[in-house]
Amino acid sequence: MIYVESKRKKMQTLLKKYPNAKILDITSKGKEPWVKVSPFYPHGNIPIPFSPNHFAVSVEGIWQGLKVFELEGIDTSKFEVKNMKGIKRTIRKFGKPLGHRKGVEGTELLNYLTARKEIYLRAYGWVLDNKAQDTIQLLKAEAEKQDLVLLDFDTNGDIENTKKPLSHAALVKRYLEKKYPELATLTFAPPIETKVNKPRKTKSATTITKRKSKKKPIDNNRTDGIQTTLFD
Repeated sequence: MIYVESKRKKMQTLLKKYPNAKILDITSKGKEPWVKVSPFYPHGNIPIPFSPNHFAVSVEGIWQGLKVFELEGIDTSKFEVKNMKGIKRTIRKFGKPLGHRKGVEGTELLNYLTARKEIYLRAYGWVLDNKAQDTIQLLKAEAEKQDLVLLDFDTNGDIENTKKPLSHAALVKRYLEKKYPELATLTFAPPIETKVNKPRKTKSATTITKRKSKKKPIDNNRTDGIQTTLFD
């Protein structure tokens, strides 16, 4: 089985939970060859979505470069960053993000979810297919021998959940299990869950009325038909 865990967790905690698994750091701080599936890795010659004849060094460079802020438009210099440093662009410096431009020479702004699907997933899927296949095959081989734990700074694997950053480790897991379905059910040893003592509930004299949360309106601008079928 392939699991996704936070890199911020102590290694001692992870080893206790997964004593028989192989734990791999696939972030930009990881080692070769696993770092090659990081969105920050400088593979080079990555086609920029909606941008014929435009290429970038990394997926993260595309994602950050096409961002449009209140105080600044796109930044094509991010397409050329090769040392995996200084790629991110922050709200503190550039103000509120307005969206992602649909292509280097485009004029349309995509909302966050649409950009995630149409820009990030397309670019990252292309990299896994065309630039990181050697590493993918190594991960597959490891997953066939033992359980794998993929470390990432973020662990959100829900593409539709825009409240949290998307975990590329979760996308790697999704990619592997979709391309090789047998990996989704291949389990060597289940994780050892530690018991958490919950505080006892005390009865209150007052009755608390729960308010029903209002459903958020559906985003009619959402685009589901992405070309990269690996993530649909």
